[in-house]
Amino acid sequence: MIEIRFAVDDLATTSFAYSPLQEAVFSLRCLHDPARYPHHRPWLRRIRPRLDSLDRELLTALVAPWLWVPDFLTPRPDRARPAFAGELDRVRATPPGVVAADLRATYRTEDALPPVVARGLADPAALLARIADALDAYWHTCLATDWWPRVQSILEADLAYRGRVLAERGAGALLPGLDDRLTWTGSHLRVSARHFTVPVPWAGVSVAGRGMVLLPTLFARGAQPLIDPSRPPVLIYPARGRATLSETPPPVTRDALVRLLGRPRARLLLLLAEPATTTELAHRLDVTPGAVSQHLAVLYDAGLLTRTRGGRTVRYARTRLGDELCR
Repeated sequence: MIEIRFAVDDLATTSFAYSPLQEAVFSLRCLHDPARYPHHRPWLRRIRPRLDSLDRELLTALVAPWLWVPDFLTPRPDRARPAFAGELDRVRATPPGVVAADLRATYRTEDALPPVVARGLADPAALLARIADALDAYWHTCLATDWWPRVQSILEADLAYRGRVLAERGAGALLPGLDDRLTWTGSHLRVSARHFTVPVPWAGVSVAGRGMVLLPTLFARGAQPLIDPSRPPVLIYPARGRATLSETPPPVTRDALVRLLGRPRARLLLLLAEPATTTELAHRLDVTPGAVSQHLAVLYDAGLLTRTRGGRTVRYARTRLGDELCR
């Protein structure tokens, strides 16, 4: 059992975020053990030919056989929706001593270090630069264009759902509802460790005014903390709806919805079972954002969609009327 201790003030500073860098790093787990991640198999099949152009030896070495990754590769987000480039800049600024310590903590013993890591630790600063360059190439070659928009929509939907739970039922329902491994006592969040392949090397930590960040991911089978308890507190948990990643856009047939709305608008309304942006929808449908925007405006004016703005991003979701129409 791992125990995370909260004071009253700590609940007030608990927040949600998601991290494109974390998802990119955790996605490397699929290369180790694809059977654990069946919903990612279509994506894996698509990217396999591209992996040969990357520093694959190093990328796969960033994940231990028990699927731990070094903490410095997943820094706690400094905002709710950070950009990949900004997070990667933070990784590049990691002190070389932290790089070496985190890699050794991930592999637990010197003998377990992969040869590429063991050699690289002779010059941790150079190894860090190589890791950052490899992750940057991996992101732009395999993830940014067609994978991340879909993943981001799932993570956004998870955050929207958690916000409703908090508003309607409070933190006492929110925290244990993140995962079956979690129980809430009123001041302690307990994480069952019975499913961990390798024991986490600590039993408890206090939030102690440092703020707790809760991070959904598509690559965890249960809630998990960071390896190092001295880092700012983070709890990673499985995102809702991650199984939908393998879905293709629903087929549109000549049914009543198509006759009523037309094929493009019917397809958009069906896709918006989960919130998404214009850009995400355009990626999924392989059309221009401008074409999608025109149809979304009509659906919004008809009361079938809502829209919410976060910074420069506008996210659309179906209204109750839109849900009923799709049914």
